[in-house]
Amino acid sequence: MKILVALGGNALGDTPKEQLELVKHAAHSVADLVEQGHHVVVVHGNGPQVGMIQNAFEIAHDLNPKVPGMPLPECGAMSQGYIGYHLQNAIYNALLERKLNTSVATIVTQTVVDPKDPAFKNPTKPIGRFYSKEESEKLVKETGLPMVDDSGRGYRFVVPSPKPIDIVEKQAVKELIEKGFVVVASGGGGIPVVQDETLKGVAAVIDKDFSSAKLAELIKADVFIILTAVKRVSVNFRKPNELEFSKLSVKEAQYYIDKEEFGKGSMEPKIVAAVSFVEANPKGQAIIASLEDAALAVKGKAGTIIYA
Repeated sequence: MKILVALGGNALGDTPKEQLELVKHAAHSVADLVEQGHHVVVVHGNGPQVGMIQNAFEIAHDLNPKVPGMPLPECGAMSQGYIGYHLQNAIYNALLERKLNTSVATIVTQTVVDPKDPAFKNPTKPIGRFYSKEESEKLVKETGLPMVDDSGRGYRFVVPSPKPIDIVEKQAVKELIEKGFVVVASGGGGIPVVQDETLKGVAAVIDKDFSSAKLAELIKADVFIILTAVKRVSVNFRKPNELEFSKLSVKEAQYYIDKEEFGKGSMEPKIVAAVSFVEANPKGQAIIASLEDAALAVKGKAGTIIYA
């Protein structure tokens, strides 16, 4: 089968050194799927990594004004490169251990968004370093960009989080899959671009799960699996009346989404992404499972299956 794997934040580290170790676990889950004979595309997050890159350039610029600031699209591209390298390296080594002669490639991916998306009028995604209230007021006047108090930890810039409508490099992904490659693509949701006569990068952040679902739809994946920190989807999470699901129909999932049972900032985006994939591809399956259960989940023995 053609399987798109979306890796949750638990698969990556906050520092390059930590990440090199953590991606080995993700690599073995991917290698399990390849060993079963499946074609695999991997999508990863990049939230902490983009922040780290952006902060480094901002601090360097503060110390030496000759060092340029780095725009957000370029920070996203850098994160795709270095996370892709770590994943390529780890997956390749995991495949070698199993004597599987499969190549791995990372594609720096651009994701098309609608410039008229309402998100551009309502930026909500905090990015970058924290500032004091006084610093933020000065920066808002200087840049004209909005800032918010992020959970009492300080003030941060906020950017839009528009929905993905297309993946520029989808054909390249398809061709690499057909040639037997494991492909790493759409890292961090992809670099947001708007398309007129040409493509142009924009300062925004695309939800990785939504972008994963869009890529899975475009390459006609048989299975879209989101690997996260929990074994199964549940409602009333960690409460005495917690209810786990091994299967959820799109109708049932939508019922719980409407009741806000999944948590806006945690499980809900994953469920919404899974539902969107299945609605676009009724013959496909979406699965949400833990990282270590990837191979079992594809066999229907773990995780939560979301179906039409």
